[in-house]
Amino acid sequence: MSTPVRRPVASLWIGERLHYLNQLCLLSHVAHGHPTTLYCTDKVTNVPDGIIVKPATDIMAIDMDIVRQTSESFLSNVFRYKMIEKTDAIWIDCDAFCHKPFPDEMQNIYAGHGFRGALNCGVVYIPPQGALIKQLLDYYENLPDAPAWFNKQQRKRIEKQDTSLPQAVRIYNAERTAFGPQAFTYFAQQTGDFEKALTSDYLYPVPFQLNDVFYDPYGRVEGHFTDNTLSVHLYTNGTKPYWRKNPPLPNSYAARMCAQIGVDASKALEE
Repeated sequence: MSTPVRRPVASLWIGERLHYLNQLCLLSHVAHGHPTTLYCTDKVTNVPDGIIVKPATDIMAIDMDIVRQTSESFLSNVFRYKMIEKTDAIWIDCDAFCHKPFPDEMQNIYAGHGFRGALNCGVVYIPPQGALIKQLLDYYENLPDAPAWFNKQQRKRIEKQDTSLPQAVRIYNAERTAFGPQAFTYFAQQTGDFEKALTSDYLYPVPFQLNDVFYDPYGRVEGHFTDNTLSVHLYTNGTKPYWRKNPPLPNSYAARMCAQIGVDASKALEE
């Protein structure tokens, strides 16, 4: 029996090589029937078969000077909403593992994150013509002197920045998450979309603070899951160096999922 074709998903990669966890997460969506596109700023040498590769410039002009002065996450935070607006695909971070397919009818795919309750934007779909995406894109395209939610201390940190720097860099230096969860949470509150958020078990069943459990052969990762769980965030930005440079231990969640999807971790370790 063939896998049904589902709604498209897409992500962005900055660099020339994927880690095995990224290969695993991208292929997990393919396994569930989601056409999966990886937009790339460079020629990536180890994209697995089954992933559609396109240049990131299909979505927006890429200013790598800004990226170098901020981070890859800054670009992805702008990119994801432009991608949704242009393609109507679901945004997936490259470390989001597809546990179950996204329902065709689900129009608001985002959730609270970890223990704090703020919205995360690691997996996102919002209506491409809605008020929320319009406010987010307006924020990125017309950066303010300071984001509306900044407190006095954050505003002072911007004021201390060199005025010759691009405004995006000045805001980023004042608050690294000002373009990610902070912006998404604030504008969702302004538009009334905050109340439409899924509970964390849908997209972030394991809290960030517990991400070592993915590599523990005796860890009960699935104990965090519910019947709602669609995606499992592996939080590679918080993964310890050992797990990035070595294959996962047998029977750990990471090892079991690699076996299930067909990824050889030893061929895509961090160098």
